[in-house]
Amino acid sequence: MPLTDLMAAVSTQVLAAADRDSTLLAASRLLACREAGADSLFDSLRERERVGSTAIGHGIAVPHGRSPTLQRPRGALLRLRQPVDFGADEGVDLVFAMAVPEHYTHQHLMLLSELAELFSDAGVRQALRDAPDAEALQQIITQPPQAPRG
Repeated sequence: MPLTDLMAAVSTQVLAAADRDSTLLAASRLLACREAGADSLFDSLRERERVGSTAIGHGIAVPHGRSPTLQRPRGALLRLRQPVDFGADEGVDLVFAMAVPEHYTHQHLMLLSELAELFSDAGVRQALRDAPDAEALQQIITQPPQAPRG
């Protein structure tokens, strides 16, 4: 099932970020909606990072948090112009931030698993890094390139 079918919205952005907090702030603004404000989402994302880095390797981080006001999960994909430090051995240049309703437990883990599977594909990672703009990022996340079968 496409990731975008599992979420109320997935926003995308290409940006220059100076550090992890400015990246999380940009992500929280993309995640924000009438139900959940950017400030509370930023706090939730930062709190999760304090527990441990959400970097998963290959220059990717998946910061995630919860909101008691959300009804459905929301996502934000950011491609950074330069890698930033997310507390991992390597810099991060691809960030998929996610906010889920407070009551999501199993679903939260399933979404994280879907993201890990998506980002394990080298072709998807390269396509995201080569994408010229937010619209191209949206297209890739909506319809990831298929790996050649052989």
